[in-house]
Amino acid sequence: MATGQEPGNPIPAMRTYQPVEHPVVVIGPQYLAQYPVELVVSSKLLTLGENDFKVSDINGTNIFQVKSKLLTLHDRRFMKDAAGNSLVNLRQKGEVPDFKVKGGYGESSCSILLGDSNTMLAQMHRLHSLKTMILDSDSFGVTVYPNVDYAFIVALVVILDEINADRSGED
Repeated sequence: MATGQEPGNPIPAMRTYQPVEHPVVVIGPQYLAQYPVELVVSSKLLTLGENDFKVSDINGTNIFQVKSKLLTLHDRRFMKDAAGNSLVNLRQKGEVPDFKVKGGYGESSCSILLGDSNTMLAQMHRLHSLKTMILDSDSFGVTVYPNVDYAFIVALVVILDEINADRSGED
């Protein structure tokens, strides 16, 4: 199916959203889109409470993957693009946040905001299906607003999952 998109670029969302005033770039400018981006983040529970994540667009095209590194000194996760190139290493730190999450991650939906403002960067909602129940996996729909680094939003979703697992005693 021809979409006019370059390989590896996510499909635009059907709804329109107000873009942020200034682009939000954390991982890289190649992950900015001038349109809202709809992503599906799926996690599969591995042994010892570790999860791996697969991120695809709404057509199922793989965009990112996040792999856990077991038996390391610090909990680490490695985020890679669809070609397997490393983009970022995720680990627990404790800095003052530049972003905030409104609503609980464990709830059915939440919003990601810029700092202490009401500037919406992304919205996330839990997807429930027979497939996720059978495969013991978790899936999230994520809408990333225009001019927001969607690779960073995926990294943030993985971090939120880790925080949620720590709080619930799963990790």
